[in-house]
Amino acid sequence: MPEHHRYALYYLCPEGPLADFGAAWLGWDVASGRAVAHPEVAGLPKPVAEITATPRKYGFHGTIKPPFRLAEGRSEAGLLAEARALCARLAPVTLDGLALTPLGHFLALTPAGDASALAALAAACVEGLDDFRAPAPEAELARRRARGLTDRQEENLQHWGYPYVMQDFRFHMTLSGRLSSEALAATAAALAPHVSPLVPSPCRISEMALVGADAEDRFHLIERLPLEG
Repeated sequence: MPEHHRYALYYLCPEGPLADFGAAWLGWDVASGRAVAHPEVAGLPKPVAEITATPRKYGFHGTIKPPFRLAEGRSEAGLLAEARALCARLAPVTLDGLALTPLGHFLALTPAGDASALAALAAACVEGLDDFRAPAPEAELARRRARGLTDRQEENLQHWGYPYVMQDFRFHMTLSGRLSSEALAATAAALAPHVSPLVPSPCRISEMALVGADAEDRFHLIERLPLEG
């Protein structure tokens, strides 16, 4: 089993049309660990490769436990065993669906309806695997703070290594990098006919995915972990 540079717990779509389109759109398939040719999408304000350059290496996913480095004395095998055990205790979550949504200056799929059960699931994963997380480097902390954090987000950063967890968690599946308002609207309009028919309604989240980043920080699937609680 290869060691990776960083680890995270993701939600990955089950194999099927949405997972395939998301991988092609971003140009990186986490599940297979390979680059994928972009689809033809009419009406985009710029090439797909430019729109998706920033999120590409992370793949099409929803972050549950943000990327982290292993703590000293911890191993990938140990992390996988603990992640399996944790997910076996946690129950699946059902969302009303997913909606194509502008979030600030980027585009994402976000939950439709009540997402409190998913937020609770994410909090349990963040806390349950935290013993495996090495403290974030000072340069990374400074980069997070440079974006401007609330007091609670600063507390999250210090305690959990990432500002947007616990009460500040907002599930999203990123589809673009930072775009102007005009480019964001045009990209959403062009993508909607391709994405909306593929989104399940309701959307059942019945497994997590442990992923690891290679030397170039591209994320690969290590194992899908069923939620069996």
